[in-house]
This record gives sequence, structure tokens and C-alpha cells, in this order.
Amino acid sequence: MGTYILKRIMAIIPIFILAILLTFGMIHLSPVDPAEAYLSAAHIQPTDEMLAQKRHEFGLDQPLYVQYVNSIIKICQFDFGISYVSNKPVWDEVTYRMPATIQLALCSIILAVLVSVPLGFLAGIKKNSGIDHFSRLLSFFGASIPSFWLGYLLIFFFSVKLDLFPVEGIGTWKHLVLPSVTLALPLIALYTRLLRASVLENLQEPYILFTRTRGIHEKVIMGKHVLRIAISPMITGLGMNLGKLLTGTIIVEAVFSWPGFGRYFIEAIFNRDVPVIQCYVLLAAGLFIISNLIVDLIQMFIDPRISRKGGQHQ
Repeated sequence: MGTYILKRIMAIIPIFILAILLTFGMIHLSPVDPAEAYLSAAHIQPTDEMLAQKRHEFGLDQPLYVQYVNSIIKICQFDFGISYVSNKPVWDEVTYRMPATIQLALCSIILAVLVSVPLGFLAGIKKNSGIDHFSRLLSFFGASIPSFWLGYLLIFFFSVKLDLFPVEGIGTWKHLVLPSVTLALPLIALYTRLLRASVLENLQEPYILFTRTRGIHEKVIMGKHVLRIAISPMITGLGMNLGKLLTGTIIVEAVFSWPGFGRYFIEAIFNRDVPVIQCYVLLAAGLFIISNLIVDLIQMFIDPRISRKGGQHQ
């Protein structure tokens, strides 16, 4: 088991280096000149001499392989450069805004899990019942409604008409309700369907028949055996969506004026703030890699056969 964990941790290093390479390539293949973007953000009409000076300051006149190695070294030191707009270190700007995004993402994940686990499990063990039909209907709407439209719909009813929750901003638990529901509904749809399908599949497995013939109580079978195995695909989906939520709450943050990292990224795109864009892409890649690693380790503890299979394939 320890060998499997070490191999999985070591495997993320070349993946992250490749992510840096792709990001580095996209920045340099893009038609945006970082030196020109910097001067434009400062509302300075650039001249050839000024552009040459800024390119030298940014190291853009060095060979590409030197720039790439320097990028790796700086990123390992959490040095993503200086924002063209604020003239502050990008990492400081990100760490200032990231807690708001983490707060929103975690609330959405918790809400999605609290709703989808009992709903998906009951829908699976009570196929074609009323709760099963309700879960399928909720999943259909959750997967079909765009996040921005759902956000404006919730604002219209619960903020404008009923005056129950604030329209925008951050501060109290009431500010969290509408954006969290907006983010959680698509996740509820996905997790409910995954868990329901997994429960139905596991109910057909031979071990269920064997446990029943041994006289084990039905609640023990469902809780200890079926749910434990059936929840595995949902945990995988949770890991895939955790990185997406932490870096992809762009639309919801824009709708609710949430001062998080996603909104900061949108502003960076409009301002052609290259260091911020690069930081966002790399952070997104890193969060996806780490969240999937955590999910793999959790899956290994749920089902130890995974580590044995991993060791056999090496």
C-alpha cells in the first residue's frame, strides 16, 4: 500500500511539469505581447524602446528553454510575477481572493453530498417509486438548467420578490445560500444519477444474495455493503468536480458579484493580465491533479483491491 501511494505521488510530478510546458507554450504562441499588454494596462502608449526594455525585464529576450526553466523555478517558489493592473504580486492577489472561492466551493460540495447521497441511495433501493421519479426529475432539471440562468432565477424569486437573501456580495451565511444552491444543483443531478446507477448495479451482484442467505439484516447489507461499494463512482465524480469548483466558479461569481478567484480571472482576461491568466491555468491544473490524487487514495482505503491491482500493473 505504501509503495502504491508513493508511486501515485511521484506520478503527478511529470504531469505538472507538462502542464507548465503547455501553459508556457500557450502564452508564447498567443498574439498578445506581454510587454505591450503591461504598458497598455498602465495606459501608456508604448514605443519600440519601451517595449524592448519591458521584454528585457520580463526575460522575453532570452532563449525559450531558459525562459521555461526560469518559469519552473519561479512557479515552485509560488512566484507568478506582478499583475499588470494592480502592480502587486499575483500570488498575493490570488491568496487574498481564494478563501472566498474555497468557501463557496466547499459549501456547494457539502450541500450536494447531503442531498444526493440519501436521494440517490433511496432511489436505487426503491426503483420506480415516488422518490425515484423525483430524483430523476431533479437530475433532469439540474443537468439542463444553465448556471447563469438558474442564478438569475433564484435572485428574482428569493431576493427581489421575497427579499429573503442578499442579491450580491459576501459577509453572512445568507450571502452563501443562493450561489451555493446555484453551484450545487448540477452536482446534485450528477451525483444522484451516479449513486442510483451504482446501487442498482450492486444489487444485482452475487455477494448480495450470499449475504441475504447468511441471514444478515437488510439494513446492514444496504448500509455496510451496498452503500460502501456503490459510493465509489460518486467519490470519483467528487474529485473531478472539486478542482473544477475551486477554479471554475466564474459564472456564478460574476452573477452574484462574489469577490473570488473566478471573478478576478474574468477581469484579468479583459485586461490582458498575462501573469494572472497563467497563474489561473496552472492553479487549475494543480488542483485537478491533487484532487484526483486524493480521490485515488480515498478509493484505495475504501477498496484495498485497487492498490493490489495497481501494484500488479506496474
